[in-house]
Amino acid sequence: MDGSVLQRRLAALVGDWYAEHARELPWRAPDVSAWAVLVSEIMLQQTPVHRVLPVWREWLARWPTPQDLAVEPAAEVIRAWGRLGYPRRALRLHECAKALVERHGGEVPREVEALLALPGIGSYTARAVAVFAYGDRHPVVDTNVRRFVARAVTALADAGPPRTVADLAAVEELLPADPADAARASIAFMELGALICTARAPRCADCPVYAECGWQRAGRPAATGPARKVQKFAGTDRQVRGLLMAVLREATAPVPRAALDAVWQDGTQRERALAGLLDDGLVHRLPGDRYALPS
Repeated sequence: MDGSVLQRRLAALVGDWYAEHARELPWRAPDVSAWAVLVSEIMLQQTPVHRVLPVWREWLARWPTPQDLAVEPAAEVIRAWGRLGYPRRALRLHECAKALVERHGGEVPREVEALLALPGIGSYTARAVAVFAYGDRHPVVDTNVRRFVARAVTALADAGPPRTVADLAAVEELLPADPADAARASIAFMELGALICTARAPRCADCPVYAECGWQRAGRPAATGPARKVQKFAGTDRQVRGLLMAVLREATAPVPRAALDAVWQDGTQRERALAGLLDDGLVHRLPGDRYALPS
């Protein structure tokens, strides 16, 4: 089969599968705002859907527009972020909301270039918002999409290290010409990678491109690169940062140093974690060796 024909067929097959099997997620609703899509994309970075859902709903109920979030103190934004992890994302969203108000009248722009100029918005998020909020035709590349393309198109078990330009070009070739069809294909590729073409236990028998998949037809060769290390959490600086942040989120007044010292026995690691939070602007040191969330 000609390569371009195969690529168009992949988009059609995955699109049909998506229409029947896609998860009903609130940020995919046809009437959802571009702001709601942007918030979901930031929250979903390195965080599973089931953890994001309740926080996303709470945020959109409280701050349905960028203007609503922009006027909030940073401390309230961090508290509302709760235990989603990587709380710098909360600060970036807060900064992004302010920039949207100042530069775009409180509206989320449609153009990728304008989105990229916003605080905390990278290549993936800019294209995801343009595609999923506005239905424009752009390649949207995350880990799930890279893995699907590596297997279906290039017959590789793993996509290897990210290569932004090459990855975008590879996905671009799979997109239908019509923007609406391309947007549907983009979210369908992502969903298939998340639910079927998974990293460790792909459900190939349930895959709509089983017969056309290059990896399957090649006998499912094993990955040739080094095995990925599973990121642990227990005992890491991330865990200590989370414990320190929990104390500060729950406090109604500045916290004395002793309250922070009590959360972790290893003083060297605790100091390193606290220093990182201070550097990231997530914590402020006040006179009298007291600490608080940013105002």
